[in-house]
Amino acid sequence: MKCSSLTIFLTAAALGLSACGAPAGNTTANNSNSNAAASKPAAPTADALLAVDQQFEAAWRKGDTKFFAENLSDKFVDYSKGQRTGKAEALKELEGTKCDIKSSSATEPQLSRIDDNTYVLSYKSTGDGSCTRADGKSEKVPSPLLAVSVFVREGEKWKPVFHGEKLIMAAPATSEKEALPSVDKKDEPKKEEPKKEEPKKDEAKQANAPAANSNSTAEAPKPDANTEALAKIHSAGWEAFRNKDAKWFEANTTKDLAFADPAGVWHSGQASVIKLWTADMKCEGVTKTSFTDAFASALSPTVEILTGKGEADGSCDGNKNGPVYTTAFYVKEGEAWKLAFMYEAIPPA
Repeated sequence: MKCSSLTIFLTAAALGLSACGAPAGNTTANNSNSNAAASKPAAPTADALLAVDQQFEAAWRKGDTKFFAENLSDKFVDYSKGQRTGKAEALKELEGTKCDIKSSSATEPQLSRIDDNTYVLSYKSTGDGSCTRADGKSEKVPSPLLAVSVFVREGEKWKPVFHGEKLIMAAPATSEKEALPSVDKKDEPKKEEPKKEEPKKDEAKQANAPAANSNSTAEAPKPDANTEALAKIHSAGWEAFRNKDAKWFEANTTKDLAFADPAGVWHSGQASVIKLWTADMKCEGVTKTSFTDAFASALSPTVEILTGKGEADGSCDGNKNGPVYTTAFYVKEGEAWKLAFMYEAIPPA
């Protein structure tokens, strides 16, 4: 029951593993196995992540930017409205938010591994209430939502690096495009721009510019060196989708692959997701695909966040295809980058 993509809930300290004593006669081998076990960090559980959810919801309701400033990862990425922003913009968005929530629930938690230090939590969020932003505008909390948070282990804490949420639709349909603006109503003022005259073009340019550009002394963030390589892989993935090429996906995704689709449905497990993309989705007239506006940033030397806009022509499951805003997490296995988690959302109408 969140008003914006900033609604993030953090977890407690990382869990540790203890080494076991080695029996006599096999000291070296057992010490080696014990050290290996101790060096591998323990995974959090979905219930553990969800258990601390309510503490941070309280901070969100009050617009407590201090709390989020201290607990949000500096590598946080948001791509909810087709514009990539970071921690500073997220805190500014939260500032001044006040919510009156009459009831809420967070259920059906599921956890998916990206790597030993990065996990995805998904859950169903429902709520009744409204929120008022710093600009004085009030909006009803959308419900029910599929909420997704990606957490990274930083020292003794798990910190969120991405959060997304979308309305859970009864069935994938064009009505989703009509419903999504209730999540992202900050975009609504743009609809009034046609009423303006000469200043309109300049204002449109400013509205589409990265947030960092609003300060002439600040440099816009730059994509990292892996962006081009990851964009090529992701583009090839779109072609594999067009060609229903399950073998390509098997070779270029991780065993723990998870996917949050535009209709608010969670899919997990490599075999299940590949079956969805190559067999279950009934597509017609898909002759071309694209992936543009690619931008990657590193969480670690072996984990990257890639954002961009994917698109295909034709239709799938009876609905006309169009652009989708994509946030994808890639993991390096050996020398190869593989897709571990992907979140897609339809642009607001």
